[in-house]
Amino acid sequence: MSRVINPNKPGTERNRLIRAVVLALREMMKEPQPNERARDMAAFIALSLEAITETVETAVTAWEKRDYWIKADRFRMEWLWADRLGRAMRNAVLAEDWGQVALVAVQVGQALGDVQVSSRHRMGKPWVGAWKQLQISR
Repeated sequence: MSRVINPNKPGTERNRLIRAVVLALREMMKEPQPNERARDMAAFIALSLEAITETVETAVTAWEKRDYWIKADRFRMEWLWADRLGRAMRNAVLAEDWGQVALVAVQVGQALGDVQVSSRHRMGKPWVGAWKQLQISR
């Protein structure tokens, strides 16, 4: 049996998720008040930040197998904010605390301030249905 090669590397997946989070933040800030769309976007941000944390752990595990402990620890510390803000966003969305959602969204925006997403992107609306998915994954 031959090796199975996964073409979706953690870095590629992380970059895709980061751009989607920035897009969701941009669209969420356009909403005048909390509604179904805003709830989907906030849930999507929470789920995406948790998925980003998983990609970080995947990359770090590979480095630790090669004894790159310092590189792994630095990378973990660099992305520690994603885990913290992902849990905070999840709790705020599930409690429907829109003040806290806005506060966490601003912090996420600050962390991803240098990420550019073209207005002609082809990502669509990845947040559709994220609220239901968040409720299922409690």
